[in-house]
Formats: sequence, structure tokens, C-alpha cells
Amino acid sequence: MRHNVKGRKLGRTTSHRKATISSLTTSLFEHKRIKTTLAKAKETRVFSEKLITTARKGDLHSQRQVMNVIKNKEVVKELFSEIIPKIGDRPGGYTRVVKLGHRDGDAAQMAVLELVDYNEVVTAKAEQQKEKREAKLKEKEAKEKAEQDDKLLEQQAAEEPKI
Repeated sequence: MRHNVKGRKLGRTTSHRKATISSLTTSLFEHKRIKTTLAKAKETRVFSEKLITTARKGDLHSQRQVMNVIKNKEVVKELFSEIIPKIGDRPGGYTRVVKLGHRDGDAAQMAVLELVDYNEVVTAKAEQQKEKREAKLKEKEAKEKAEQDDKLLEQQAAEEPKI
């Protein structure tokens, strides 16, 4: 039984696992989305969301705590200056894991781990759908108006006296 056993071992030693998750988290904050295996994505999600929650405080102590894990100073600056102002007001759920299917080589389940408000693909797709809905609505309204105009013309033609 696995009572109170948290996390995934990912087939690595403790130090290798910590380095892997730290590296994936750094890449996530740098590129806003990464493609990895499902198990690594789920484990990195937990780790990165805790870091974002720590970084939301914004004080020197939280910066040092984050820098203890993320060794790239540019990424830490980006986290505090760009990412936190954009997604910091959320009450959690800063990342999203999207399953992609199986990898050809070893049939490992693949996934995309991304920061929620930085997904341009989903945002662009939602905008396209919104535009399509608006276009359909306008087309429907124009069609209804044309039908009403036709009915009015028919009524006027029926009411006119025939000579």
C-alpha cells in the first residue's frame, strides 16, 4: 500500500529527479510551454505551481527561494516581472497539461505542459470560433430580415386593387 507516498520516481535517483524537474520548470518559465512525457509533466506541474505561489509574494526572501531552484537569473527575472503580473491574480491552477498521444519510439504518453494565460493557440482558436459565431448570427439576422421584407411585399401586392 502506498499510504502517504507522494510524487513519482520517474526511474531516477533523487538528485537526478530533482535536477530533471528543476530543468523542466526552468524551460517552462522560459518558453511558456514544453512538450514532455505525461508523468514528467504532471510532476513538473506540481513543482512549478508551488514556485509560482512562492513567487507571488514578491519579496526578497521569495526571490531567493525561487533562485535556489531555478539557476538561470534571466528566467527568474522573467518570472517576477512578466509571468507573476499576468497570472498571479489567479487562485491557483497556473499550468495546464494537455495529452498528445503516444510517442512512436517507445509508446510513452506525451503531453504539453503550458502556462495558462500564455497559450496563443487556444486563444486564437477561441477568437476564430467567436468570429464564426458572430458571422453566422449576422447572416441569420440578414436572412430573417430578407424574409420579413418578402412577406411585406407579398402582403402589399395582395392588398392592392386589381384593375
